[in-house]
Amino acid sequence: MNLDELKRTLRGLVRKTIETRFSGANYATLAQARGYADGYMRALLDAGLIDQRQLLELVNAERRLFVDEATKLGSATRAA
Repeated sequence: MNLDELKRTLRGLVRKTIETRFSGANYATLAQARGYADGYMRALLDAGLIDQRQLLELVNAERRLFVDEATKLGSATRAA
């Protein structure tokens, strides 16, 4: 896997964690999603493939994308 593929995987794990949190899933499901994402982030950091700044930017971008999509969906629902 190249770095872009690793980042894509991480984005997916972060997205799943965010979706799980806001979907009202039970604690065990949320803890599992967080554990996978945290472990993957730690592995990337420990391997020196990504630094903390890059990691924070990636997570922030995924959170922002989630919020933007939710905002658009909410606006469309209210308009209908």
